[in-house]
Amino acid sequence: MTQDALRESDLPGIKLLKRGKVRDVYELDDKLLIVASDRISAYDVVMDDPIPDKGKILTQMSMFWFDKVSHIVPNHVITSDPDKFPSPASRFSDVLEGRTMLVRKAKPLPVECIVRGYLSGSGWKEYLEKGSVCGIRLPQGLKESEQLPEPIFTPSTKAEEGIHDENISFETACELIGKDLAERVREISLSIYGYGRSYAAERGIIIADTKFEFGLLNGELILILIDEILTPDSSRFWPADEYRPGRPQKSFDKQFLRDYLTEIGWGKQPPPPKLPQEIIQKTREKYLEALRRITGMDLS
Repeated sequence: MTQDALRESDLPGIKLLKRGKVRDVYELDDKLLIVASDRISAYDVVMDDPIPDKGKILTQMSMFWFDKVSHIVPNHVITSDPDKFPSPASRFSDVLEGRTMLVRKAKPLPVECIVRGYLSGSGWKEYLEKGSVCGIRLPQGLKESEQLPEPIFTPSTKAEEGIHDENISFETACELIGKDLAERVREISLSIYGYGRSYAAERGIIIADTKFEFGLLNGELILILIDEILTPDSSRFWPADEYRPGRPQKSFDKQFLRDYLTEIGWGKQPPPPKLPQEIIQKTREKYLEALRRITGMDLS
């Protein structure tokens, strides 16, 4: 088991565009190098303690899903093989191995495309208050974690780091990106979720909800899938054999960390608390279990 964790990458000679909550993004001419670190965030705050191998798990799972859903929508991936990275990136193969994607540049859409198949998280809170999620009316009497009659598309704003994303209505999404484009990403998001949910269900995992990001390529003519896809960072994964509606669910994602932070009474504001080694290790195990169950692969 790899115990060394990468909290922050350092690639001298390559232009660093930004450090996100998890990913460090570098520019290589007309391409981007996306390095998935082992940082983990909760409630939009990046923890000081990284989770060993997390970036490799996210990258391996994203590469798996990008390939699986390529019949639905093209994506930004060129390669994840450091030996095929252009110079000078290839010089850093020891750091980049297993956690890096070379991708095409695209103009990201200013909305995050969320699909919910079950009533949980912020959707559950809104439902209790209004009987709806992002303006979509739902049947009365639904329980926490209950499966929805059909998956719903609930976009959100794409906020800067440290600022909470906000759920928005589909109509607001239309105002932000245009009606035709909003309808396209809604249709594609629902299709990817449907495919992924069925695939995971056969392997004992419920994908309760997930988030996709899209970008425009080649002068904004081509819509492609970017960032990550159906990972424990962007989705809620529940073990099907332990699923019981009417309560929160056990999970193979960072909900475990969120639950711990709630238990200790952390106020969801910086600075983050020190994470015990047990919590770090169990979080890693949950991410790794999701990789193994869904893809049938181990860390490579």
